Amino acid sequence: MNSGTLIASLIFAVVLVVLIGFLIQLMMRGWRRRAQRQAAVIGTLPPVPDTVGPPTVAATRGLYVGCTLVPSWNDRVAVGDLGYRTKAVLTRYPEGIMVQRSAGRPIWIPDDSVIAVRTERGIVGKAVPMRNHEGGVLVIRWRLPSGTELDTGFRADNRNEYDRWLQGEQ
Repeated sequence: MNSGTLIASLIFAVVLVVLIGFLIQLMMRGWRRRAQRQAAVIGTLPPVPDTVGPPTVAATRGLYVGCTLVPSWNDRVAVGDLGYRTKAVLTRYPEGIMVQRSAGRPIWIPDDSVIAVRTERGIVGKAVPMRNHEGGVLVIRWRLPSGTELDTGFRADNRNEYDRWLQGEQ
């Protein structure tokens, strides 16, 4: 390789690294602006209660996929840590639903805020193939104290457990 080719390759590499860094910065800025726009709409989340009754639906392990603003299943909530995927455990109590996330604060969904529990093919960019006409993602639609409706997506490790959630029985 002659020196002219080496210099051109190095210049190309530097330009490419700068371009990639610039694009990453733009994506991060867009995520922060989305969070600022949504902060007023989302408001504060319901507080986690100190005590709850016995579970009505036993703990289900899986992946917390994220929250979206209703009606757009692809409009991910960027406020706080609601937009980040993480391992989670989903449990239903008489007072509401607890989403205990491994890399985030727990989410409490009061029972009177729950509008519907259903299965879907996908949510916030997470598409899961359907088997036997069953959805791959459990979606909980609920209303925040601010009046905004959210869809919270959860993909169970064992999709056979969705029946318990859809029936509301143990």
